[in-house]
Amino acid sequence: MDSNFSNRVQEVIRLSREEAIRLGHDYIGTEHLLLGIIREGEGIAIEILRNLGLSTAKLKKAIEETVPHSGATLTIGNIPLTKQAEKVLKITYLEAKLFKSQTIGTEHLLLSILREDDNLASQILHQFSINYDVVKHELENIQGGTSDSHHSSNPNPIRQGHEKKTQEKSKTPVLDNFGRDLTKLAAENKLDPIIGREREIERVAQVLSRRKKNNPVLIG
Repeated sequence: MDSNFSNRVQEVIRLSREEAIRLGHDYIGTEHLLLGIIREGEGIAIEILRNLGLSTAKLKKAIEETVPHSGATLTIGNIPLTKQAEKVLKITYLEAKLFKSQTIGTEHLLLSILREDDNLASQILHQFSINYDVVKHELENIQGGTSDSHHSSNPNPIRQGHEKKTQEKSKTPVLDNFGRDLTKLAAENKLDPIIGREREIERVAQVLSRRKKNNPVLIG
């Protein structure tokens, strides 16, 4: 088991294997990882889901209705991860890095599941209005000491003030974390004014107006 995974995440992975066996599945998918998070029952991922008003019992029921017991009895042995589950576990490194964490926790696993829309666990969570941006925002609030458990005045499980921004998942979440949208900042008048550079600005505008060789380079 990777040393970067927290003890809790390692336990979740172990439990996800048991959940696959319990359901008679000969693979470990993202749905089993989510069942592992639920069964482990603690950690920041569970705190996030509860803060967002999601009952883990309802979530477990939804998963089991989507992927019911196969009816098969498995001989306990090596159960492989699906490609999607492998991808999710790899993405946890990116999520931990984005939050400047040296250890991969259940919160990073939950974010990794939600980063991709094409896996079963993510699709089930979307049924409860749980998406990547909502979970990311809640994690930021928890780390900042402003989770919903400290804000009883707002009973809405999905924060009302953040709802419009998080209903639609960003198409460029990695760029959003590592870069700035200068066009948006300019429209919101949040960029510092440029003083004494009229000639340079005019020259850049001229270059951008060209049909060819229209990539200006600013040095210094």
